Amino acid sequence: MLEATLAGLQPIQMPVDSSRLEGFYKLSVSERREKLAEIAGLTPAQVEAWSSSGELSEDAADRMIENVVGTYSLPIGVATNFVIDGEHYLIPFVLEEPSVVAAASNMAKRCHVKGGFTSNNDEPVMIGQIQIVGCEDPGAARGSIMAAKAELVDSCNEVDPILVKFGGGCRDIQARTIETESGPMVIVHILVDCRDAMGANAVNTMAETIAPKIEEITGGTVILRIISNLAVHRLARVSAVFTPAEMANSGDVGQGSDVIDGVLQAYHFAKADPFRATTHNKGIMNAISPIAIACGQDWRAIESGAHSFAAHERIYGSLTHWEKDSEGNLVGSIELPMAVGLVGGAVRVHPAAQANVALLGISSADGLAKVMAAAGLAQNLGALRALATVGIQAGHMKLHVRNMAVTAGAEGGEVDIVAARMRAHDGRITQKAVEEELEKLRSE
Repeated sequence: MLEATLAGLQPIQMPVDSSRLEGFYKLSVSERREKLAEIAGLTPAQVEAWSSSGELSEDAADRMIENVVGTYSLPIGVATNFVIDGEHYLIPFVLEEPSVVAAASNMAKRCHVKGGFTSNNDEPVMIGQIQIVGCEDPGAARGSIMAAKAELVDSCNEVDPILVKFGGGCRDIQARTIETESGPMVIVHILVDCRDAMGANAVNTMAETIAPKIEEITGGTVILRIISNLAVHRLARVSAVFTPAEMANSGDVGQGSDVIDGVLQAYHFAKADPFRATTHNKGIMNAISPIAIACGQDWRAIESGAHSFAAHERIYGSLTHWEKDSEGNLVGSIELPMAVGLVGGAVRVHPAAQANVALLGISSADGLAKVMAAAGLAQNLGALRALATVGIQAGHMKLHVRNMAVTAGAEGGEVDIVAARMRAHDGRITQKAVEEELEKLRSE
Protein backbone atom coordinates (compact mmCIF):
# COMPACT_ATOMS: atom_id res chain seq x y z
CA MET A 1 0.00 0.00 0.00
CA LEU A 2 2.72 2.43 1.04
CA GLU A 3 4.85 1.43 -1.92
CA ALA A 4 2.04 2.16 -4.32
CA THR A 5 1.38 5.50 -2.67
CA LEU A 6 5.01 6.53 -2.73
CA ALA A 7 5.50 5.36 -6.29
CA GLY A 8 2.45 7.38 -7.31
CA LEU A 9 4.14 10.62 -6.32
CA GLN A 10 5.43 11.64 -9.74
CA PRO A 11 7.36 14.90 -10.10
CA ILE A 12 5.02 17.78 -10.79
CA GLN A 13 5.92 20.50 -13.23
CA MET A 14 5.67 23.94 -11.69
CA PRO A 15 2.22 25.04 -12.82
CA VAL A 16 2.71 28.80 -13.06
CA ASP A 17 5.25 30.96 -14.82
CA SER A 18 4.43 33.94 -12.63
CA SER A 19 2.74 34.41 -9.28
CA ARG A 20 1.88 38.00 -10.19
CA LEU A 21 -1.86 38.06 -10.94
CA GLU A 22 -2.74 41.67 -11.61
CA GLY A 23 -6.34 42.51 -10.76
CA PHE A 24 -7.02 39.02 -9.43
CA TYR A 25 -8.91 40.42 -6.46
CA LYS A 26 -11.26 42.29 -8.80
CA LEU A 27 -12.54 39.09 -10.42
CA SER A 28 -15.61 37.18 -9.31
CA VAL A 29 -15.12 33.88 -7.48
CA SER A 30 -15.95 31.84 -10.60
CA GLU A 31 -13.64 34.00 -12.72
CA ARG A 32 -10.79 33.41 -10.27
CA ARG A 33 -11.31 29.66 -10.53
CA GLU A 34 -11.27 29.86 -14.31
CA LYS A 35 -8.10 31.95 -14.25
CA LEU A 36 -6.27 29.53 -11.94
CA ALA A 37 -7.44 26.51 -13.93
CA GLU A 38 -6.07 28.12 -17.08
CA ILE A 39 -2.65 29.15 -15.79
CA ALA A 40 -2.05 26.15 -13.50
CA GLY A 41 -3.45 23.48 -15.81
CA LEU A 42 -5.92 22.16 -13.26
CA THR A 43 -8.32 19.38 -14.17
CA PRO A 44 -12.11 19.89 -14.21
CA ALA A 45 -12.35 17.63 -11.15
CA GLN A 46 -9.89 19.81 -9.24
CA VAL A 47 -11.81 22.96 -10.12
CA GLU A 48 -15.04 21.22 -9.14
CA ALA A 49 -13.52 20.48 -5.72
CA TRP A 50 -13.31 24.24 -5.21
CA SER A 51 -16.61 25.16 -6.81
CA SER A 52 -18.47 22.71 -4.59
CA SER A 53 -17.24 24.77 -1.63
CA GLY A 54 -14.64 22.15 -0.85
CA GLU A 55 -17.31 19.91 0.61
CA LEU A 56 -16.66 16.25 1.25
CA SER A 57 -19.28 13.70 0.42
CA GLU A 58 -20.97 12.23 3.46
CA ASP A 59 -19.40 8.87 2.69
CA ALA A 60 -15.88 10.35 2.53
CA ALA A 61 -16.41 12.35 5.73
CA ASP A 62 -17.77 9.31 7.54
CA ARG A 63 -14.59 7.39 6.70
CA MET A 64 -12.33 10.14 8.04
CA ILE A 65 -13.61 10.56 11.62
CA GLU A 66 -16.21 9.13 13.98
CA ASN A 67 -19.84 10.13 14.58
CA VAL A 68 -20.04 12.32 11.47
CA VAL A 69 -23.12 14.53 11.15
CA GLY A 70 -21.96 16.85 8.36
CA THR A 71 -19.10 18.98 7.10
CA TYR A 72 -17.97 22.55 7.80
CA SER A 73 -16.67 24.92 5.16
CA LEU A 74 -14.11 27.72 5.28
CA PRO A 75 -13.01 30.04 2.46
CA ILE A 76 -10.07 29.07 0.24
CA GLY A 77 -8.05 32.14 -0.74
CA VAL A 78 -4.95 32.31 -2.91
CA ALA A 79 -1.85 34.27 -1.93
CA THR A 80 0.07 35.63 -4.91
CA ASN A 81 3.54 37.06 -5.64
CA PHE A 82 5.56 34.30 -3.97
CA VAL A 83 8.95 33.50 -5.48
CA ILE A 84 10.76 30.75 -3.52
CA ASP A 85 14.13 29.38 -4.65
CA GLY A 86 13.55 31.01 -8.03
CA GLU A 87 10.14 29.36 -8.62
CA HIS A 88 6.75 31.08 -8.61
CA TYR A 89 4.01 29.79 -6.32
CA LEU A 90 0.32 30.48 -5.92
CA ILE A 91 -0.47 29.48 -2.35
CA PRO A 92 -3.88 28.31 -1.06
CA PHE A 93 -4.99 29.57 2.38
CA VAL A 94 -8.00 28.15 4.25
CA LEU A 95 -9.10 30.44 7.06
CA GLU A 96 -11.81 32.82 8.23
CA GLU A 97 -9.71 35.89 9.09
CA PRO A 98 -9.63 38.83 6.65
CA SER A 99 -6.41 40.65 5.68
CA VAL A 100 -4.15 37.60 6.05
CA VAL A 101 -4.05 36.61 2.37
CA ALA A 102 -3.65 40.24 1.28
CA ALA A 103 -0.85 40.92 3.77
CA ALA A 104 1.13 37.81 2.82
CA SER A 105 0.78 38.59 -0.90
CA ASN A 106 1.83 42.20 -0.35
CA MET A 107 4.96 41.32 1.60
CA ALA A 108 5.92 38.56 -0.84
CA LYS A 109 6.00 41.14 -3.63
CA ARG A 110 8.31 43.44 -1.66
CA CYS A 111 11.31 41.10 -1.76
CA HIS A 112 11.36 40.46 -5.53
CA VAL A 113 14.25 42.86 -6.15
CA LYS A 114 16.48 40.61 -4.02
CA GLY A 115 15.20 37.39 -5.55
CA GLY A 116 12.33 36.45 -3.27
CA PHE A 117 12.60 33.77 -0.58
CA THR A 118 15.41 31.23 -0.17
CA SER A 119 15.01 27.94 1.69
CA ASN A 120 17.43 25.62 3.50
CA ASN A 121 15.48 22.79 5.14
CA ASP A 122 16.61 19.80 7.18
CA GLU A 123 16.03 16.24 6.10
CA PRO A 124 12.57 14.96 7.15
CA VAL A 125 13.64 13.28 10.40
CA MET A 126 11.05 12.75 13.15
CA ILE A 127 11.53 11.66 16.76
CA GLY A 128 9.81 8.68 18.35
CA GLN A 129 9.96 8.50 22.15
CA ILE A 130 10.04 5.38 24.31
CA GLN A 131 9.55 5.88 28.05
CA ILE A 132 11.23 3.38 30.40
CA VAL A 133 10.51 3.26 34.14
CA GLY A 134 11.61 1.00 36.99
CA CYS A 135 15.27 0.76 36.03
CA GLU A 136 17.47 -0.01 39.04
CA ASP A 137 20.33 1.97 37.55
CA PRO A 138 19.03 4.47 34.93
CA GLY A 139 22.55 5.44 33.89
CA ALA A 140 23.55 1.83 33.26
CA ALA A 141 20.28 1.25 31.41
CA ARG A 142 21.05 4.17 29.13
CA GLY A 143 24.51 2.75 28.48
CA SER A 144 23.04 -0.65 27.60
CA ILE A 145 20.70 0.95 25.10
CA MET A 146 23.50 2.82 23.40
CA ALA A 147 25.58 -0.36 23.25
CA ALA A 148 22.70 -2.03 21.39
CA LYS A 149 22.12 0.92 19.04
CA ALA A 150 22.97 -0.91 15.80
CA GLU A 151 20.68 -3.82 16.64
CA LEU A 152 17.81 -1.49 17.53
CA VAL A 153 18.22 0.52 14.32
CA ASP A 154 18.10 -2.68 12.28
CA SER A 155 14.97 -3.82 14.12
CA CYS A 156 13.26 -0.52 13.37
CA ASN A 157 14.09 -0.72 9.68
CA GLU A 158 12.77 -4.27 9.41
CA VAL A 159 9.37 -2.81 10.30
CA ASP A 160 9.10 -0.63 7.20
CA PRO A 161 11.26 -1.91 4.31
CA ILE A 162 9.32 0.19 1.80
CA LEU A 163 10.29 3.40 3.60
CA VAL A 164 13.90 2.19 3.59
CA LYS A 165 13.63 1.39 -0.13
CA PHE A 166 12.67 5.01 -0.83
CA GLY A 167 15.65 6.37 1.11
CA GLY A 168 14.11 6.72 4.56
CA GLY A 169 14.12 4.68 7.73
CA CYS A 170 15.62 4.79 11.21
CA ARG A 171 18.80 6.83 11.26
CA ASP A 172 19.86 6.82 14.90
CA ILE A 173 19.02 5.90 18.47
CA GLN A 174 19.53 8.31 21.37
CA ALA A 175 18.88 7.90 25.09
CA ARG A 176 18.78 10.21 28.09
CA THR A 177 17.66 10.15 31.72
CA ILE A 178 15.19 12.55 33.30
CA GLU A 179 13.92 13.14 36.83
CA THR A 180 10.13 13.20 37.28
CA GLU A 181 7.57 13.12 40.08
CA SER A 182 7.25 9.40 39.36
CA GLY A 183 10.98 8.90 39.79
CA PRO A 184 13.84 8.64 37.28
CA MET A 185 13.06 7.62 33.72
CA VAL A 186 15.10 6.62 30.73
CA ILE A 187 13.85 8.16 27.48
CA VAL A 188 14.85 6.65 24.15
CA HIS A 189 14.64 8.70 20.97
CA ILE A 190 14.45 6.93 17.64
CA LEU A 191 15.29 9.24 14.74
CA VAL A 192 13.38 8.29 11.60
CA ASP A 193 13.73 9.78 8.11
CA CYS A 194 10.10 9.78 6.97
CA ARG A 195 10.72 11.00 3.40
CA ASP A 196 7.49 12.53 2.03
CA ALA A 197 5.28 11.31 4.87
CA MET A 198 4.53 13.23 8.04
CA GLY A 199 5.67 10.06 9.73
CA ALA A 200 3.47 9.43 12.76
CA ASN A 201 2.40 5.93 11.71
CA ALA A 202 5.89 4.80 10.75
CA VAL A 203 7.51 6.23 13.88
CA ASN A 204 4.88 4.92 16.28
CA THR A 205 5.02 1.43 14.76
CA MET A 206 8.82 1.32 15.08
CA ALA A 207 8.65 2.47 18.70
CA GLU A 208 6.09 -0.16 19.59
CA THR A 209 8.06 -2.88 17.78
CA ILE A 210 11.34 -2.39 19.63
CA ALA A 211 9.75 -1.75 23.05
CA PRO A 212 10.03 -5.42 24.19
CA LYS A 213 13.72 -5.52 23.16
CA ILE A 214 14.34 -2.31 25.15
CA GLU A 215 12.69 -3.82 28.22
CA GLU A 216 14.92 -6.87 27.83
CA ILE A 217 18.03 -4.71 27.53
CA THR A 218 17.28 -2.39 30.47
CA GLY A 219 15.30 -4.57 32.86
CA GLY A 220 12.77 -1.74 33.07
CA THR A 221 9.17 -1.35 31.94
CA VAL A 222 8.19 0.56 28.80
CA ILE A 223 5.10 2.75 29.17
CA LEU A 224 4.70 5.33 26.35
CA ARG A 225 5.80 4.69 22.74
CA ILE A 226 4.84 7.75 20.70
CA ILE A 227 6.03 10.37 18.23
CA SER A 228 7.18 13.81 19.43
CA ASN A 229 5.88 16.87 17.63
CA LEU A 230 8.92 18.87 18.76
CA ALA A 231 10.65 17.94 15.50
CA VAL A 232 14.01 19.62 16.14
CA HIS A 233 15.67 17.50 13.45
CA ARG A 234 13.12 18.52 10.81
CA LEU A 235 13.44 22.30 10.69
CA ALA A 236 12.31 24.51 7.83
CA ARG A 237 14.44 27.60 7.21
CA VAL A 238 13.57 30.44 4.87
CA SER A 239 15.11 33.89 4.47
CA ALA A 240 14.49 37.02 2.39
CA VAL A 241 15.93 40.51 1.91
CA PHE A 242 13.81 43.67 1.65
CA THR A 243 15.27 46.96 0.43
CA PRO A 244 14.25 50.31 1.95
CA ALA A 245 12.58 51.22 -1.35
CA GLU A 246 10.48 48.05 -1.23
CA MET A 247 9.52 48.65 2.37
CA ALA A 248 8.24 52.16 1.57
CA ASN A 249 4.78 52.94 0.29
CA SER A 250 5.98 54.79 -2.80
CA GLY A 251 9.64 53.89 -3.23
CA ASP A 252 10.87 56.63 -0.89
CA VAL A 253 14.13 55.24 0.51
CA GLY A 254 14.10 57.52 3.53
CA GLN A 255 10.58 56.52 4.46
CA GLY A 256 11.45 52.87 3.85
CA SER A 257 14.44 53.11 6.20
CA ASP A 258 12.17 54.50 8.90
CA VAL A 259 9.78 51.60 8.34
CA ILE A 260 12.66 49.13 8.69
CA ASP A 261 13.71 50.72 11.97
CA GLY A 262 10.13 50.42 13.23
CA VAL A 263 9.95 46.77 12.17
CA LEU A 264 13.20 46.03 14.03
CA GLN A 265 11.93 47.70 17.20
CA ALA A 266 8.71 45.68 16.98
CA TYR A 267 10.74 42.50 16.51
CA HIS A 268 13.04 43.29 19.43
CA PHE A 269 9.94 43.65 21.59
CA ALA A 270 8.78 40.15 20.60
CA LYS A 271 12.26 38.72 21.07
CA ALA A 272 12.43 40.01 24.64
CA ASP A 273 8.86 39.59 25.91
CA PRO A 274 6.89 36.30 25.89
CA PHE A 275 3.59 38.19 26.11
CA ARG A 276 4.35 39.93 22.82
CA ALA A 277 6.08 36.89 21.31
CA THR A 278 2.93 34.80 21.71
CA THR A 279 0.88 37.14 19.52
CA HIS A 280 3.86 37.70 17.22
CA ASN A 281 4.08 33.94 16.59
CA LYS A 282 0.32 33.63 16.27
CA GLY A 283 0.63 36.01 13.33
CA ILE A 284 3.21 33.70 11.77
CA MET A 285 0.83 30.77 12.18
CA ASN A 286 -1.89 32.89 10.54
CA ALA A 287 -0.21 31.87 7.30
CA ILE A 288 1.25 28.48 8.15
CA SER A 289 -1.87 26.87 9.63
CA PRO A 290 -4.19 27.93 6.77
CA ILE A 291 -1.84 26.34 4.24
CA ALA A 292 -1.64 23.22 6.38
CA ILE A 293 -5.44 23.02 6.47
CA ALA A 294 -5.68 23.70 2.74
CA CYS A 295 -3.30 20.83 2.00
CA GLY A 296 -4.74 18.25 4.39
CA GLN A 297 -2.00 18.47 7.04
CA ASP A 298 -2.15 17.98 10.81
CA TRP A 299 -2.07 21.66 11.70
CA ARG A 300 -2.39 20.92 15.43
CA ALA A 301 0.93 19.06 15.32
CA ILE A 302 2.51 21.91 13.38
CA GLU A 303 1.15 24.51 15.83
CA SER A 304 2.35 22.63 18.91
CA GLY A 305 5.75 21.98 17.36
CA ALA A 306 6.21 25.63 16.43
CA HIS A 307 5.27 27.04 19.81
CA SER A 308 7.29 24.49 21.77
CA PHE A 309 10.29 25.22 19.53
CA ALA A 310 9.89 28.91 20.36
CA ALA A 311 10.61 27.95 23.98
CA HIS A 312 13.10 25.14 23.29
CA GLU A 313 16.20 25.66 25.44
CA ARG A 314 15.34 29.36 25.89
CA ILE A 315 12.66 31.75 27.13
CA TYR A 316 9.69 31.70 24.76
CA GLY A 317 10.46 34.11 21.92
CA SER A 318 10.13 34.90 18.24
CA LEU A 319 10.20 32.20 15.55
CA THR A 320 11.58 34.78 13.14
CA HIS A 321 14.76 36.83 13.16
CA TRP A 322 15.07 40.33 11.70
CA GLU A 323 18.16 42.50 11.27
CA LYS A 324 19.57 45.26 9.08
CA ASP A 325 22.50 44.51 6.78
CA SER A 326 25.40 46.82 5.91
CA GLU A 327 23.42 48.31 2.99
CA GLY A 328 20.43 49.18 5.17
CA ASN A 329 18.27 46.33 3.84
CA LEU A 330 15.93 44.42 6.11
CA VAL A 331 16.95 40.76 6.36
CA GLY A 332 14.41 38.30 7.71
CA SER A 333 14.56 34.60 8.44
CA ILE A 334 12.37 31.94 10.02
CA GLU A 335 13.26 28.58 11.54
CA LEU A 336 10.70 26.14 12.94
CA PRO A 337 9.75 22.45 12.90
CA MET A 338 7.70 21.54 9.85
CA ALA A 339 6.30 18.02 10.04
CA VAL A 340 4.27 17.79 6.83
CA GLY A 341 3.64 15.04 4.33
CA LEU A 342 2.11 14.22 0.98
CA VAL A 343 1.90 10.48 1.61
CA GLY A 344 -1.21 9.29 3.46
CA GLY A 345 -3.57 11.33 5.60
CA ALA A 346 -6.29 13.75 4.54
CA VAL A 347 -4.33 15.00 1.53
CA ARG A 348 -5.02 11.64 -0.11
CA VAL A 349 -8.73 11.69 0.76
CA HIS A 350 -9.99 15.26 0.51
CA PRO A 351 -10.64 16.45 -3.07
CA ALA A 352 -10.11 20.13 -2.22
CA ALA A 353 -6.78 19.32 -0.51
CA GLN A 354 -5.69 17.50 -3.66
CA ALA A 355 -6.69 20.51 -5.78
CA ASN A 356 -4.76 22.85 -3.49
CA VAL A 357 -1.61 20.72 -3.69
CA ALA A 358 -1.99 20.67 -7.48
CA LEU A 359 -2.21 24.47 -7.51
CA LEU A 360 1.04 24.64 -5.53
CA GLY A 361 2.70 22.26 -7.97
CA ILE A 362 4.66 20.48 -5.26
CA SER A 363 5.59 16.82 -5.16
CA SER A 364 7.53 16.56 -1.89
CA ALA A 365 7.17 17.27 1.80
CA ASP A 366 10.21 19.53 1.54
CA GLY A 367 8.44 21.60 -1.10
CA LEU A 368 5.39 22.06 1.08
CA ALA A 369 7.54 22.87 4.13
CA LYS A 370 9.41 25.69 2.41
CA VAL A 371 6.20 27.19 1.01
CA MET A 372 4.64 27.24 4.48
CA ALA A 373 7.73 28.73 6.09
CA ALA A 374 8.00 31.44 3.42
CA ALA A 375 4.36 32.36 3.91
CA GLY A 376 4.92 32.54 7.67
CA LEU A 377 7.86 34.91 7.21
CA ALA A 378 5.86 37.12 4.83
CA GLN A 379 2.88 37.21 7.15
CA ASN A 380 5.10 38.13 10.10
CA LEU A 381 6.55 41.05 8.19
CA GLY A 382 3.08 42.18 7.17
CA ALA A 383 2.04 42.35 10.81
CA LEU A 384 5.27 44.00 11.98
CA ARG A 385 5.13 46.60 9.21
CA ALA A 386 1.52 47.45 9.97
CA LEU A 387 2.16 47.65 13.70
CA ALA A 388 5.18 49.89 13.16
CA THR A 389 3.31 52.27 10.83
CA VAL A 390 -0.47 52.74 10.62
CA GLY A 391 -1.41 50.11 13.20
CA ILE A 392 -2.85 46.68 12.65
CA GLN A 393 -6.51 47.74 12.55
CA ALA A 394 -6.36 50.07 9.57
CA GLY A 395 -5.89 47.37 6.96
CA HIS A 396 -7.66 44.65 8.87
CA MET A 397 -10.87 46.58 9.38
CA LYS A 398 -11.08 47.69 5.76
CA LEU A 399 -11.03 44.05 4.73
CA HIS A 400 -13.24 42.95 7.62
CA VAL A 401 -15.93 45.47 6.81
CA ARG A 402 -17.83 43.08 4.50
CA ASN A 403 -18.37 40.74 7.45
CA MET A 404 -19.48 43.70 9.53
CA ALA A 405 -21.98 44.70 6.85
CA VAL A 406 -23.50 41.20 6.87
CA THR A 407 -23.67 41.32 10.68
CA ALA A 408 -25.52 44.64 10.39
CA GLY A 409 -28.13 42.94 8.19
CA ALA A 410 -26.94 43.90 4.70
CA GLU A 411 -28.13 41.59 1.93
CA GLY A 412 -27.09 40.96 -1.67
CA GLY A 413 -25.59 44.03 -3.34
CA GLU A 414 -25.93 46.06 -0.14
CA VAL A 415 -22.87 44.31 1.27
CA ASP A 416 -20.44 45.63 -1.35
CA ILE A 417 -21.99 49.12 -1.39
CA VAL A 418 -21.78 49.54 2.38
CA ALA A 419 -18.26 48.09 2.43
CA ALA A 420 -17.09 50.47 -0.32
CA ARG A 421 -18.55 53.49 1.47
CA MET A 422 -16.95 52.53 4.76
CA ARG A 423 -13.56 51.99 3.13
CA ALA A 424 -13.78 55.52 1.73
CA HIS A 425 -14.23 56.94 5.23
CA ASP A 426 -11.26 58.53 6.91
CA GLY A 427 -12.44 57.75 10.41
CA ARG A 428 -12.50 54.50 12.39
CA ILE A 429 -14.62 51.67 11.05
CA THR A 430 -16.96 50.54 13.83
CA GLN A 431 -20.00 48.26 13.84
CA LYS A 432 -22.21 51.22 14.76
CA ALA A 433 -20.86 53.23 11.81
CA VAL A 434 -21.56 50.30 9.47
CA GLU A 435 -25.13 50.00 10.76
CA GLU A 436 -25.69 53.72 10.24
CA GLU A 437 -24.33 53.50 6.69
CA LEU A 438 -26.70 50.64 5.92
CA GLU A 439 -29.65 52.65 7.25
CA LYS A 440 -28.55 55.59 5.13
CA LEU A 441 -28.35 53.39 2.02
CA ARG A 442 -31.82 52.01 2.56
CA SER A 443 -33.28 55.49 3.01
CA GLU A 444 -31.91 56.77 -0.31
